Amino acid sequence: MKITRIMSAAILGSALLALPVLAAEPIVGNWKTASGETAAIATCGGSFCITVKTGKHAGKKIGTLSGAGEDYSGEVTDPDNDKTYSGSAAVVGSQLKLKGCVLKVLCKSQTWSRL
Repeated sequence: MKITRIMSAAILGSALLALPVLAAEPIVGNWKTASGETAAIATCGGSFCITVKTGKHAGKKIGTLSGAGEDYSGEVTDPDNDKTYSGSAAVVGSQLKLKGCVLKVLCKSQTWSRL
């Protein structure tokens, strides 16, 4: 009887520890950018921060997005010219479709691949 309780507690504890992994947002992870560099998206506060990991802009934060599931919105900065745009992102399978706009009229899009 005591062994059964211990085993039950161990199984429950393992299941509870696995919950954060299962609850991770699809946007979190490492992505290959359109220019071939690597960017990491991680939680930061109540949002998701995009940081360039490789290339000449390595270590530079280039965006903050909020949302859940497949759709996110926020701001994205072009690291080449340091201009910040209203942005959105959508996770579609193993791809991240990003869009940045100025005044919702002039927009650029990129597709990144999950690494």
